[in-house]
Amino acid sequence: QVQLVESGGGSVQAGGSLRLSCATSGRTFSNYAVGWFRQAPGKEREFVAAINWWSGFTDYADSLKGRFTISRDNTKNTVYLQMNSLKPEDTAVYYCAAKYGSSTYSLREYEYWGQGTQVTVSS
Repeated sequence: QVQLVESGGGSVQAGGSLRLSCATSGRTFSNYAVGWFRQAPGKEREFVAAINWWSGFTDYADSLKGRFTISRDNTKNTVYLQMNSLKPEDTAVYYCAAKYGSSTYSLREYEYWGQGTQVTVSS
């Protein structure tokens, strides 16, 4: 059974940092891409960042480049999202997801999803 479990969310003040974790299990993800998406209240879910597990190639939403960093730890089967210089507009539920093959911005192409973790940034 494939599982993606997010953790690391919480409440921080603007300018602070958080590191989200996405622990994967149930299969080998070496041929998969893992992405982070977020959904703010009243808004559509949007792409944040993704990483191709086998190559380490990363991709980011243009608006988040320089503040967010995605990485993976092969020994722990975990993908991380380091978020720095957080802003109130980063407040959302953050989800990790996995798809076979290369990463894409399209959430519809991701097969497996976690339950999400709440990030709240106060001004």
